[in-house]
Amino acid sequence: MPEVNVEINGRKYRMACEDGQQKHLIGLAERFNRNVEQLKGAVGEIGDNRLTVMAGIAVLDELSEAERRIAALERDVLELTRAGQDIAVELENTEAQFAAKLAEAARVIESVAGVLDETAPLKS
Repeated sequence: MPEVNVEINGRKYRMACEDGQQKHLIGLAERFNRNVEQLKGAVGEIGDNRLTVMAGIAVLDELSEAERRIAALERDVLELTRAGQDIAVELENTEAQFAAKLAEAARVIESVAGVLDETAPLKS
């Protein structure tokens, strides 16, 4: 199993990961370290453990907000899908009604044409 070295708050850590995930793990560690550094800049030196816990909670807060937005978007997609399905059903019903009206009009026209044929004078 591959291992990578990452640095969080000035401390180096050796971490194992799945093969092919080295760059991803390093990127995550760099992102987390940026959060730690930003938090350290905002609150000052408060101790490594407390700072790391606060940064972890801040990251989880971001994750929680992202999950909330994803859930809202999934609800929107479901609502739009249902609306699209309703429109499709309505369109099918309208097309069926139009086809029935068109068929009825064709029958009336044929009936009128038949009557006209019967009453037309014969030409010699």
